[in-house]
Amino acid sequence: RVALSPLRSLYTAREAKEQIETKMASVHVDGEEDYEESEATDHTDVTEETDTTQFDKKSEGKKKTKGRGFKEQGNIDSRYQGRSGRFSGVDASKVKNGNLQSVEGWILFIRGIHEEAQEEDVYDLFADYGEIKQLHLNLDRRTGYVKGYSLIEYEKFEEAESAVKALNGTELLEREIQVEFAFKPPTKKK
Repeated sequence: RVALSPLRSLYTAREAKEQIETKMASVHVDGEEDYEESEATDHTDVTEETDTTQFDKKSEGKKKTKGRGFKEQGNIDSRYQGRSGRFSGVDASKVKNGNLQSVEGWILFIRGIHEEAQEEDVYDLFADYGEIKQLHLNLDRRTGYVKGYSLIEYEKFEEAESAVKALNGTELLEREIQVEFAFKPPTKKK
């Protein structure tokens, strides 16, 4: 093949397009298109079935089965005993003095923790009121400092309640902390 200049190749493409258009369909008086045979046209018959795509044929009569919300509401989900997404409520035996027990124990939420506090500082302050099952002191990934809050879990309600009463409003590393129960039962709507 001979290499053509960009202008020449553009001109030949334009010429080819014009030739194809002149050889293409001619419209009859009644509006139907009649395709003449040429090198550029396909030799298959045009039928009404070509109006529907293969996608339409595949999806006919099928329901959406992937993604969120494809199940009808009210279906029983195998993970829960009741209807999926509908829970009966809070177990009354896990509520004491307006506070709600978590699955394993009583969780306290502590706000206002100094950014340079260590786990040992928080643990030492709260260990005086009972055995701590778990202590979470979340750190900011970007800075490496404490985010300013902590979660502490006690096994017994009495230990957690005494820590709330004694430590709410006290100072930890020259900052006042607020201590409260993390979970409260839902309030009834009027």
